[in-house]
Amino acid sequence: MSDQATTGTLHHVELWVPDLDRAITSWGWLLGALGYTEFQSWPAGRSWRRGATYVVVEQSKAMSPGGHDRLRPGLNHLAFHADRQTIDALVDEAPKHGWALLFPDRHPHAGGPDTYAAYLANEDGFEAELVAP
Repeated sequence: MSDQATTGTLHHVELWVPDLDRAITSWGWLLGALGYTEFQSWPAGRSWRRGATYVVVEQSKAMSPGGHDRLRPGLNHLAFHADRQTIDALVDEAPKHGWALLFPDRHPHAGGPDTYAAYLANEDGFEAELVAP
């Protein structure tokens, strides 16, 4: 029997990363700041959960060589809801945790004049978007 309230909602996202410690530093900080709590931990990975959804970072032995490139086919970015005050605070703190602001010349309207968002990239090339309603 399926639960209609959860059908189609995101269960989890798993990111294979080249350096687990670096991913824990960047993703752990960002997800924690967005209200996720540590969910699972094992030698090759970590996850954080918020509600029914969780995000995994794993340094898998099965990973093919070559780094992540958000401009290649595949995952471009993860986008998270946040209010403007939270976005501003996270942008200020992001460099201390391995994130850089993308499109700084157009921030916070890089997505267009009617959007308020921040686009962050970490040292491994993963992008997170923080977008206000």
